[in-house]
Amino acid sequence: MPVFDFNSVPDEEKKNAVCTYEIFMSSEESATPEKPILVIDNKNKQWKHHSFGMFTNPIKRTTFEFNEENGVEVSNILKVDARFVSLLKWLGESHINVRLSGENTAEGYAVYKISEVAHGNTSKLSAEDGFLQYMIERLFASDAPSKVVNDEEEDESGDGMKLTSLQSITDFINCAGATLPDNIRLWARRNLAVAKSHEVSPEERRHAQRALSIMMNIKWKSNYFETIDIVEARKILDEELYGMERVKQRIIETIVQINRTHTLPAYGILLVGPAGTGKSQIAYAVARILKLPWTTLDMSSISDPEQLTGSSRIYSNAKSGIIIDAFEMAGESNLVFIINELDKATSNKGHGNPADVLLTLLDNIGFTDNYIECMVPTVGVYPIATANDKSKISAPLMSRFAVIDIPDYTAEEKQVIFKNFCMPKVLKRMGMRNEECIVTPEAVAAVVEKFSNTTGIRDLEQAAEHIAANTLYQIEVDKVESVTVTKEMVDGLF
Repeated sequence: MPVFDFNSVPDEEKKNAVCTYEIFMSSEESATPEKPILVIDNKNKQWKHHSFGMFTNPIKRTTFEFNEENGVEVSNILKVDARFVSLLKWLGESHINVRLSGENTAEGYAVYKISEVAHGNTSKLSAEDGFLQYMIERLFASDAPSKVVNDEEEDESGDGMKLTSLQSITDFINCAGATLPDNIRLWARRNLAVAKSHEVSPEERRHAQRALSIMMNIKWKSNYFETIDIVEARKILDEELYGMERVKQRIIETIVQINRTHTLPAYGILLVGPAGTGKSQIAYAVARILKLPWTTLDMSSISDPEQLTGSSRIYSNAKSGIIIDAFEMAGESNLVFIINELDKATSNKGHGNPADVLLTLLDNIGFTDNYIECMVPTVGVYPIATANDKSKISAPLMSRFAVIDIPDYTAEEKQVIFKNFCMPKVLKRMGMRNEECIVTPEAVAAVVEKFSNTTGIRDLEQAAEHIAANTLYQIEVDKVESVTVTKEMVDGLF
């Protein structure tokens, strides 16, 4: 195949360039030879597993220039994953040398990995290649653009990469293209103009850049949720919770609903019950079942609504609110919000009730932070709130939740929990074997009786730790092999 240099092509000929590839939709989270990023024509030549070269940019990005031993050889691109079209354009426009990892198939040279290299085809330091790998990772995490309808070198991973500089943010916006939600893409363009403008104050430019960094580091997911294994979900609930069959049934019903609609329910869950009955533990179990990141809002420590909504950029010390910070920390828009102590939210000197700010978050319409000044989608947010007294929660807020009352455990249930959950958990944490600490049934009943006037099981867990620590003391100091805990010992310890 003859060497072809686009720089020497007359302008008229460049304008006649025809797009040779077709776009295909994909939502794969990684690439393989069977499910590649792009496919290059290999009819005239079988390309090497690791091939070096550059994406050319003759108006429509249709070719790749291979750096072969006998010179540069050009081959047409046949297929491109829709998510990567803008990235290939950027690579071509920036004249970046890359290494392709691929395999020759009947369909063509299937490329499943792209890495940046220095001149002479030498590998770049991971820091220099970091943006490209981060960009590829983010595109794999994105859904296919709606408008159009991994493991060879671990040091090339984009993990930990953050978009902070204006250049990296600009490149990301250009490469992400239609994979970003429409309103966020337009918002990003406007803020990028402010961040680069010299007609505004340095404070405005700094705030615009910081807001862009926050928003662009969040993976904006769609509201489609994969099917959840009900058997595995039930197993997780049984591991984490003793009894509570009604609560488990309600959670399983939620899972069944997600499996049918592939969307989250319109209402979250409000768990109401005495302290120590495992309300937060239920919330963590649901997050584990949904396989979503989770964040905690402790309403008892939030006294001003501005802590949730952020402050306006007109102030030099302005900052985003806790809710947007939670999105940024999670790194994606689909997450579980665990709202603790909802009934303890209080207002501060007439500035409003922070709990009322949650109404917009719970309506699944969208949430707007005063600092970011952009409505973020909340269709992927699943709220789980806890409270001790639902009478202190406003009626509008209550209407956003499916309320589940959690009664305190009976004495019999507490005995089972102490024996089968509290003691084994404490012994494992302290590195002790079960046979080293044997608690008699009478001793278990005595422990439960000692704390009969308290709710929940936190006091039982503390009692288990006291018993285990005393047993360990006897084993280490008195050199006994095991200790049998009796009712008399319990009376002496407590």
